[in-house]
Formats: sequence, structure tokens, C-alpha cells
Amino acid sequence: MKVSSGKLNPRNRLYLILIFLLIVILTSVAFLSVNKINSKNNKIRLVTHNAFVFEPKLLRLFESRTGYKIELIQIGDVGTMVNKLMLTKNDPIGDVVFGLDNTYLPIAQKNQIIFGIPTATDSGEVCINYDKNWFQEHKINPPTNLEDLTSPKYRHLLVIENPNTSSTGLAFLAATEGKYQNGDWINFWNALKSNQIKIDNDWEKAYYTDFSGSSGKGAYPLVLSYNTSIADEIDSKGNPRTGNLLDGCFRQTEYIAPLKNGKNPKGSKSLIEFILSKDFQSTFPTQMYMFPVNKNASLPKNWQNVIVRPKSTYGDNLPIIAEESKWISAWNKIFQ
Repeated sequence: MKVSSGKLNPRNRLYLILIFLLIVILTSVAFLSVNKINSKNNKIRLVTHNAFVFEPKLLRLFESRTGYKIELIQIGDVGTMVNKLMLTKNDPIGDVVFGLDNTYLPIAQKNQIIFGIPTATDSGEVCINYDKNWFQEHKINPPTNLEDLTSPKYRHLLVIENPNTSSTGLAFLAATEGKYQNGDWINFWNALKSNQIKIDNDWEKAYYTDFSGSSGKGAYPLVLSYNTSIADEIDSKGNPRTGNLLDGCFRQTEYIAPLKNGKNPKGSKSLIEFILSKDFQSTFPTQMYMFPVNKNASLPKNWQNVIVRPKSTYGDNLPIIAEESKWISAWNKIFQ
């Protein structure tokens, strides 16, 4: 009987080499495919308004924890942002949107821009702010109610935001409808127009450029902003340089939600969870001057001393989605 020597003949050796090379090639292809998928899904496109701030240290923390990279897409004020998302909803420019408030959220839902249930992130009251120093220097008392704004004493002193493009502008429009009702709000706006108010397209221009009490040192000592804005205007003695008119305020709540047809729903979920975390929520007061929804988030000490929340608000409980187009149409007729 002939015993095998254990050596492979050349043909078998060639077969084994080919099989080995085939395994290497298939493994490499699979590895490259996985990497290609990961490279597509490790980016989260966050669409938001211009006032949103993602602190660099928190951005690095999120990216190191999750492996995702954030692409921040900021599009003007909320109205401009929603219009852009409506135009691109079939091929969305982002994966998740932050900053839809309770005036524009119903519009986003009606137009099927977002996916799932939106999550509240922060809140604050839209109110008229005034420059204390300006009124002291001109020996004029600041207004104490909305009706005062129509007085000749305050002619050409108020700058507000356009409700067609700005969430604060639409919030104030809703507040006046909620306060006056029965069509009297139209009379109020006619009186404001006669008092030569200025209208800007977005909050940033109104507050940081035209308002005399902010860094822009503009020409208008009255501005439509937030009750929390005074925390950004503290003097060297710890006193606020601006004040609030707490009549006719609107409670604004902001939301975050995945965009319908977004490319990274898993990454969007991770980002939403992070924005609701104590670390991120604690930045809302200092970076965006809003109250966080997370009760464990910290508030600056001076907020307790200088910020007063209005006892009552107007318009935030109205069916905005059903009434918004009618309000806007009436407002546009006044200011056309």
C-alpha cells in the first residue's frame, strides 16, 4: 500500500492560493461596504434658526460620545427656516430641525415636514422690552400696557418683527388677537401703524441693530423680544439696563424633531436625547436666553433676581394653524 507523503501537488496548491485570494477580496469588499455605509450615516445635518448656539465643548462631547459629526445649517429666523423646509421636503436639506415654536410647529405638521412627535426643548415669553437709560434721559415714563404703545408719546419708538418671517413677530400677532379678540386687534395694529413703528424681518436685526438698549445702540428704545433678554443687558453693578412690558406677552415653546425623509433617523434620535440632557439644557439660559425644559438643568443666579415671568399670557392657546393665514392676511393689508 502506498502512503501519501503529505505534500500538495502544484495543482492543489494553486487552488488553495486562489481560494485564499478570493476570501481576502471578499473580506475587503465587505469591509469597504461597511465603511461606506458608516461614512454616510455618521453625519447629522441639523437645521435651525440663526439664534441657536451649540457650544464647541458640547459639540465635541457629543461627537466623541456617539461618533456622529454635526453639520449645522442655520437659516435666518423661524419663518424663513420653515419656508425653506417646505420647499425641500421631498429631498430635505437636513435630518433634524431645532427651533420650531408653537406658532410655526402647526404649519410644519400640516405640511408634513417633520416625522413623529416633536419634543419640547425650552420656553420663554415674547414681550416688549424697553431701554431704561433712554427713557430716563428723555424724562419719559416707559409704557405699562399695550395700549400705551399707540400713544403719540411713543411715536416712532418701537421696532417689531414681521410675522410673515419671524416667530416672535407671529407670536406677538397672536398675543394681540388673544388679548383684544372680536376684531379689536385690527384696530390696535392700525393705531400702531399710525404711530410709525419700524418692522424688521428677523429678531436679530430688531434687537441687536435697531434697539437702543442692546450692543447695536440703535434708534429705537422699544423692541419686541423676550422677557429673558434683560439678562443679557446687566450693568457693572448687576442691575438690568432694560425692562419688560409684561402686558400682552406670548409664551413661546421651542421644539426639536426629525425631518421626514431625513437620511439619518438614528443619529437624529441621539442628537435629540443629547439636547434634552442636563449638560445641553443648562446652556439655554446663558446662550439662548430661554428656560430649559429639563428641571435638573441649572439656571444663572441673576435670573432669579432680574427676570419676571408674566402672570398671564395671550394667544399661545389659540388654534394658530386654523387662524394664522387669516391673521397674516389682515396684518398684510394694514402694512402693505
